Amino acid sequence: MLRQILQRFRISHETRMEPLTTEQKRKVKIKPDPDAHHTNKKWDKLKVKQAWNRVTLVDPASGPVTEDCVRFVCISDTHRKLFIIADRIPDGDVLLHAGDFSNVGLPTDVKEFNDILGRLPHKHKIVIAGNHDITFDEEMLQTDINLRRFGLDVEKVKSDLTSKGVSSIKDLLTNCVYLEDAGVELYGIKIYGSPWQPVFCDWGFNLERGKPCLDKWNLIPCDTDILITHGPPLGHGDKCFDGIRAGCVDLLNTIQQRVQPKYHVFGHIHEDYGCTSDGITTYINASTCTLEYKPTHPPVVFDFPLPPGHTKDEVIGSIQKASQKN
Repeated sequence: MLRQILQRFRISHETRMEPLTTEQKRKVKIKPDPDAHHTNKKWDKLKVKQAWNRVTLVDPASGPVTEDCVRFVCISDTHRKLFIIADRIPDGDVLLHAGDFSNVGLPTDVKEFNDILGRLPHKHKIVIAGNHDITFDEEMLQTDINLRRFGLDVEKVKSDLTSKGVSSIKDLLTNCVYLEDAGVELYGIKIYGSPWQPVFCDWGFNLERGKPCLDKWNLIPCDTDILITHGPPLGHGDKCFDGIRAGCVDLLNTIQQRVQPKYHVFGHIHEDYGCTSDGITTYINASTCTLEYKPTHPPVVFDFPLPPGHTKDEVIGSIQKASQKN
């Protein structure tokens, strides 16, 4: 009875979000949230004012995708174990990987990941880095001290890259589109990827909460249909095993108040795998590995209606780096 009363109270106090037009989105300016560092306290305030529902997406066993839809298959946090699950990944038009495909970003591991991607049947693969893919973080590569605590040596990394005929670790990803604060259009669907998250154990792509994080989120174009980040927003797929919320409230504010993508795909917090919705955006924590790093979470699948005037014969567009004007 008490639970029913509380549920009625929550529903009566929800502030229902309304879809914004692109013109309305362009006028929105997000400011750093003053409670950005107090994640649990902030979510306790927010959760009674907005919709939050667990959702189930497409069951791959329900049948093949139709020609009027684009099937996306989402994975994340495979941590060098993509080879274990490769045969269990459902077919689809596009594979999305939300980062942490390696443990520390060794060139040998990145090449192995790329080779496995090349054997998967999906016509398109789109990948971002995560905090474990340290060698993709160019700022960390500038100081050998930062890498040595992870058992990495800058000169050894450079030597390995030279032996593989490339100058950048990113050049090893030849079987996918790699996005880093950049977007791409496919079949008329606009996809944007960013690897950043609030500081988490001093790994890669870490930023202080508040303005440093928001500066990255401000780069996300307001007409994004599918957003891929490594870290979660506050309140969705972000609850750690100890109850602490690791999500970013400035990312949540950007999503709900300015961008409103149809889907937000991420990983990072293995133990909060699953899908939720606020009524406008579907949030997908696609972490493949569990808290114990066992790759047992199934890929998450969703079908995106093919936009009018587009066909699945189209080639993927060129990568568009983010700019301050969205």
